Amino acid sequence: MNERYSRQILFDKIGEQGQEKIEKSNVTIVGMGALGTHVAEQFARSGVNRLNIIDRDYVESSNLQRQTLFVEKDIKEMLPKVVAAERHLKKIREDIQIKTYIAQCDAKLLQEVARYSDIIIDATDNFNTRLIINDFAYKMNIPWIYGACLESTYVQATFIPGVTPCFDCVLPQLPVINRTCDTVGVINPAVTMATSLQVADGLKILSGFEFTPKITYGDVWYGEHQTFGFDQMRRNDCETCGDHPTYSKLSASEQQITELCGRHTVQYINEKLNRPAIEKFIAKNGLLHRSNAYMIQYLYDDHRVVAFNNGRLLIHDIDSVEEGRQFVENMFG
Repeated sequence: MNERYSRQILFDKIGEQGQEKIEKSNVTIVGMGALGTHVAEQFARSGVNRLNIIDRDYVESSNLQRQTLFVEKDIKEMLPKVVAAERHLKKIREDIQIKTYIAQCDAKLLQEVARYSDIIIDATDNFNTRLIINDFAYKMNIPWIYGACLESTYVQATFIPGVTPCFDCVLPQLPVINRTCDTVGVINPAVTMATSLQVADGLKILSGFEFTPKITYGDVWYGEHQTFGFDQMRRNDCETCGDHPTYSKLSASEQQITELCGRHTVQYINEKLNRPAIEKFIAKNGLLHRSNAYMIQYLYDDHRVVAFNNGRLLIHDIDSVEEGRQFVENMFG
């Protein structure tokens, strides 16, 4: 028996055969914030062979309350979340394979990253990204696991192509969350509940344990916990799992400028604004800046701008896409 995973192997629902499967598995995690850091650590400790982690952001002080892989040093070094996460995960398990992607998750990236994954974990705070994951997973026949939390509430569901209805079909039955943790907050126990459920279902799939997925919703503050089945919710006309799927979310064009949920920040993507172009712009305008191997942070017109090497910018203290568009036009002409 592998001593490292002995307690997991002794659990008879996994056993040695299940552990062997886990140790050969490939898991993609979209998002490396509160959900993603919890999930990544649990899967690393459980013995998965490879983690593919995707996130577009960098570590900030407000993350430390609930994003468990990060420490203050990551903020001082201006590390992208996936880079910081990889460093800390490697301290837990040197032999784990990790592939990092500092990027916006879209259909093209999923095709590159996740097509050989055994499961995909949704750890995002972005509704449109979830729809893309849903279409991709059902097209490629890959199980994916949804999770979300807000204030003291949590929700989780596992979607298995060919077995369960998809996210689109059950969406009307999911708790309506039209606020964000950046506006109303979130407490760590809610994160822990959502991710524990995600990882538990993930281990069931990876170890080959057959089960019936359910939607789970609860509130840790009030001690409420509910589960209900959804296997009868499939719609024949669903564009993702119906009789004639079109997977329309995979062909949607990527927006050049988008608002990040609840953060007074917009994201602007322009491949021409690569690192040499940004360095030239900063030098020409004599701007205050800091940099590392992954990004350059500078001030322009009292706004903090973070420019990643691939032409993706995060512009802070912007309240709308239109305001962001005007700011970009003023900055670059």
